[in-house]
Amino acid sequence: QMQLVESGGGFVQAGGSLRLSCAASGRTLSSYNMGWFRQAPGKEREFVSTIKWSGTLTHYAEFAKGRFTISRDNANNTVYLQMNSLKPEDTAVYYCVAGSFFPAVTPRQYQYWGQGTQVTVSS
Repeated sequence: QMQLVESGGGFVQAGGSLRLSCAASGRTLSSYNMGWFRQAPGKEREFVSTIKWSGTLTHYAEFAKGRFTISRDNANNTVYLQMNSLKPEDTAVYYCVAGSFFPAVTPRQYQYWGQGTQVTVSS
């Protein structure tokens, strides 16, 4: 089993930035492609970004391009999501995920999920 623990969420004003972290344990991070999803109240889980196990390839949802950056540190078993120019519509619970496919953009393609971290962006 792999455990994923997100951190770094919080409350920020529109235009601000947050960096989410995801600490992995139980399995070797470099064996998995990693990603982030989000879920706003009353909406389905939505793909945000993914990064290949090697860190050499990334893929983003359209809304994330140019504002969000995914990265990983396999030596420290951590994945990051840097979010800039945040908007109120980015308000959601953000989930870290791990899976075997790349690029994977649907929830069912990921084997492991964290508990999520809340991001709230005020206008």
